Amino acid sequence: MDMGIKRKKLWTVLALILAGLTVFAVFSQSGDMSFDVFIEKLRSAKPGWLILALFGMVGIIFFEGESIVVILRSAGYPRSHRKGFLYSAADIYFSAITPSASGGQPASAFFMIKDGIPGAVVSAALVVNLVMYTLAVVSIALVCLIVSPGIFWRFSIPSRILIVAGFLALSGLAVLFVLLLVRADFLFGTARKFVVFLSGHHLVRHPEKLKEKLHHAEEEYADCVTLMAGRPHMMAASYIYDVLQRLSQFLVILAVYMAFGGSASRLGELFVTQCFIILGSNCVPVPGGMGITDYLMLDGYGQMFDRAFSFQLEIMGRSLSFYCSTLLSAIVVLAGYFLLKKRERRIS
Repeated sequence: MDMGIKRKKLWTVLALILAGLTVFAVFSQSGDMSFDVFIEKLRSAKPGWLILALFGMVGIIFFEGESIVVILRSAGYPRSHRKGFLYSAADIYFSAITPSASGGQPASAFFMIKDGIPGAVVSAALVVNLVMYTLAVVSIALVCLIVSPGIFWRFSIPSRILIVAGFLALSGLAVLFVLLLVRADFLFGTARKFVVFLSGHHLVRHPEKLKEKLHHAEEEYADCVTLMAGRPHMMAASYIYDVLQRLSQFLVILAVYMAFGGSASRLGELFVTQCFIILGSNCVPVPGGMGITDYLMLDGYGQMFDRAFSFQLEIMGRSLSFYCSTLLSAIVVLAGYFLLKKRERRIS
């Protein structure tokens, strides 16, 4: 994190610009939904449901953290719920500002390693969590498709393409992540080939030492994966926490819908619609799915509600489920980082 801090600042600025452009585009397409009108609508919303939506927003961070804590505990590295919240916040924040969520896992790993967890254990734990997270999204989507296939066909053709592409991408990732768990030689074999490539181009000074480190890391990783694989209860608990994380994201939208006077009879329909929206947002390598998610939300909601209510629900729902959760994650990460630096200065 220290070495790449300038790059992370750049990604933050670019993400803020993209977020600003997205919000501007949504408001500009919403007709009479100006910012003042939106604030007035928000003031008239039912506060109890908005509070529930806030709980859902916090749950997005909390339940992923619980999944990570369960996995680490099974590997012999128990960590507090507070630490789990920090690991999750790092993942969520940096996933939101980097393409294809590529920065989330390394940021989460940074804090775990600083907490004294070996790199091989961190790698295995993050892969297990990724498998469970991906399976959670895919399994919820399959249930929604089986229960209400007609809702999928209500989306526009471009949205249906995005949804199918997202499903295929997540399914492919699930297969890849499982391979990383059961075939450690595949992961480290690729790493060794990369070292050979770098050595051949004189980009590594001591390739043999690097290969030796990879060999030790492979042994630790394999031992850790074997240990975790023998803990089906841990796998089940991690999966359940990742399902709860997805449901927390859905809860935000459902609670906002009820806060704005929605009908409880349409909650199931909205749930399935939101599931397809999340699925489709995973297919394009845009930070936080910005623009893509908004398009899918407006398309999906537009098949259920009038134009004004669709924009109202999209703006508030997206603000809480993504922008506010990202902001909260950023605050947690900054606090965790400064506390870490303070601890390191005290020790030194």
